[in-house]
Amino acid sequence: MNPELFAISPVDGRYARHSKPLSAFFSEYALIQYRVRVEIEYFIALCEMPLPQLADFPKDKFNDLRDIYLDFDEASALRVKEIEKTTNHDVKAVEYLIKEKMEALGVSKWSEFVHFGLTSQDINNTAVPLSIAEALEEVYIPLLGEVVVTLQQLVNEWEDIPMLARTHGQPASPTRLGKEFEVFVERIDQQLRQIRHIPMSAKFGGATGNFNAHTVAYPDTDWHAFGNYFVNEVLGLQRSQPTTQIEHYDNMAALFDAMKRINTILVDLDRDVWTYISMDYFKQKIKEGEVGSSAMPHKVNPIDFENSEGNLGIANALYEHLAAKLPISRMQRDLTDSTVLRNVGVPLAHTIIGFNNTLKGLGKLIVNRDAFEADLEKNWAVVAEAIQTILRREGYPKPYEALKDLTRTNSVINGEAISVFINGLNVSDDVKAELRQITPSNYTGQ
Repeated sequence: MNPELFAISPVDGRYARHSKPLSAFFSEYALIQYRVRVEIEYFIALCEMPLPQLADFPKDKFNDLRDIYLDFDEASALRVKEIEKTTNHDVKAVEYLIKEKMEALGVSKWSEFVHFGLTSQDINNTAVPLSIAEALEEVYIPLLGEVVVTLQQLVNEWEDIPMLARTHGQPASPTRLGKEFEVFVERIDQQLRQIRHIPMSAKFGGATGNFNAHTVAYPDTDWHAFGNYFVNEVLGLQRSQPTTQIEHYDNMAALFDAMKRINTILVDLDRDVWTYISMDYFKQKIKEGEVGSSAMPHKVNPIDFENSEGNLGIANALYEHLAAKLPISRMQRDLTDSTVLRNVGVPLAHTIIGFNNTLKGLGKLIVNRDAFEADLEKNWAVVAEAIQTILRREGYPKPYEALKDLTRTNSVINGEAISVFINGLNVSDDVKAELRQITPSNYTGQ
């Protein structure tokens, strides 16, 4: 059976080739593995403290313990699911798996210090942000970087191509194609810098955030200092304190909001390029055997940009819900965050699909220089701004009004009409010569 044919979500079906790299971070298998990792590292940290009862734990067994998550396999994940059928608790099932593995290693004497003093959210609220942090570094940021690099290459390639700008859908002061794409590079860079400054926060402090169980067992230990060391140094996250039973999720919400803004920037890009294709500014490379339309043989539809826009829109709807929902919990906690948190990989998957399709679409673009030049030539009226600005400089009376009369009372504004207008101006020959040098193609600013 082909699982892609029977998947409910296109993320795991039609688009599985795009989302596959994320399974190492957000699948059920990955969540179990991350939980095992946190539990093992916590136990080792207790040994290194050491707690009195763990002082004689053989240090040479640390690598064997770490191999439980480093060499984690499908059989181990299935064993956790089997245990969960009895416990009806996913984190407790992880604890029992580790105890089984410790028994096999001959260190079961110390196994009751696995999950010592913790609640399930100490594991979930470290495992999930750890998975997000590593997914960002290994999948999201490299792919987004590829988008930015591709855009920057197009900026450089198209740097000197003049184009007619449009504001409010109307012809406006000319610009350059490369500069218009550079705008998107700058916008993405700004948001990416913000993402890198958002802390990956994690909760770690027992049943209600106060290390109650830890303190009653070892009242002379500074458990908050230990918690800070474990979360900040061992896991590489940032411990939130004080907390309730769960993480605040405020920083996670900030992350999702920032990722949503990046998607919105790319939707803006997708729509602009789609429009330029419809205006014939771009042709698209044709791949042999591909069909643009089931009915119209001549068509090459801009489907990559449409696909990207659709997937980024779905991602943003989910990011918005996650950012709005996760920071809200009744009193010390309710369970709504748990089921919602299991979906963090879904918007990331749609985001990755969107990035890949934008990249694919950008790779097909062929500049139609004739269309750019023809559009500029049809719109000589846009140099009116340039002419009236120089006339202002020269102290010419009411230059704006003079150009407004010219552009609004003449049905055809072309190079010849502009030349006739310049000839009739009461200015020096040098100024007239300066004005005659202005064309829609060279009036592009800096």
